[in-house]
Amino acid sequence: MSDDEEYTSSEEEEVVEETREETKPPQTPAEGEGDPEFIKRQDQKRSDLDEQLKEYISEWRKQRSKEEDELKKLKEKQAKRKVTRAEEEQKMAQRKKEEEERRVREAEEKKQREIEEKRMRLEEAEKKRQAMLQAMKDKDKKGPNFTIAKKDAGLGLSSAAMERNKTKEQLEEEKKISLSFRIKPLAIEGFGESKLREKAQELWELIVKLETEKYDLEERQKRQDYDLKELKERQKQQLRHKALKKGLDPEALTGKYPPKIQVASKYERRVDTRSYDDKKKLFEGGYNTVYAETLEKTWQERQERFTQRTKSKLPKWFGERPGKKAGEPETPEGEEDAKADEDIVEDDEEVEEEVVEEDDEEAEEDEEEEEEEEEEEEEEEEEEEEEEEEEEEEEE
Repeated sequence: MSDDEEYTSSEEEEVVEETREETKPPQTPAEGEGDPEFIKRQDQKRSDLDEQLKEYISEWRKQRSKEEDELKKLKEKQAKRKVTRAEEEQKMAQRKKEEEERRVREAEEKKQREIEEKRMRLEEAEKKRQAMLQAMKDKDKKGPNFTIAKKDAGLGLSSAAMERNKTKEQLEEEKKISLSFRIKPLAIEGFGESKLREKAQELWELIVKLETEKYDLEERQKRQDYDLKELKERQKQQLRHKALKKGLDPEALTGKYPPKIQVASKYERRVDTRSYDDKKKLFEGGYNTVYAETLEKTWQERQERFTQRTKSKLPKWFGERPGKKAGEPETPEGEEDAKADEDIVEDDEEVEEEVVEEDDEEAEEDEEEEEEEEEEEEEEEEEEEEEEEEEEEEEE
């Protein structure tokens, strides 16, 4: 018997016992113990309950069997999924492994290609170096002990700068590659004593040759260092003379950075709107010209303002001008105005006395207006003079 069947039988017994206990009526010892009809009714009730319980149990068994079937199907489906997932994971792992192997293989091939290219480049460089040394030995020409290396057009760096930017690993790798074809392996297997002596003599001559080349290169480097030092000293001397011509400190241009330019004074109270070039020119000896230009500009502005001012003529007198001498015109502006005034005076003399009185009243009003205008003009002139004084103070 399986665990599920034991579980179902024990459950059935518990359910039957519980239903019997619930349906069992409370017995009263005094109530109809010997009544046959009562006993029949009780038996009928029990039989009905047993049948009902059997139906419930059968229905429950059917439901339970359905649930077990569904559970079995789910377990089978789960097992199938596990199998398929395991297969997919295995395939994925295999694919990843192949991809990793392929990547490692490609990286190794790329590395081998780079090593081979480096080796070829170093071989060519070694051949050129040997040819250059041989040419220098053959032709002992006199000239500069140094050459200026051209910059690489692609990266903007010279070969020396590229060498400085290399890491220790790259330099070590290049050293190994260079030594691999510079130091050739000794094939001395099966050599006799005479051949070994010849080989040793050949190696000794090669060592002497390399030592002489090393000494020559060291001396050449010393000469180049001396020449560079001398050129730097000449450049410093030229920069000192240049600084003295500009009125600067002799060591102003010999440093790492150019000298600082004082573009504003700490005593200035106004905003400086000049550009950097304008400020720079002031410290190169152009301040006098700038000052003259500003003076000329202010003079032109004031002259234009003076010529464009409103001019008011003096009033014409009806009668004799006060302070007038004999033979002088009525007004100081000219004879034409004097003649016009004389004609006006002659016409006025012919007018009646009433008109003359009215004219005198009008003249008095005009005089009052003119006096007010003169006062206003004087005030305006005073204000202009104050503004000019303020401008001059600001310019100073």
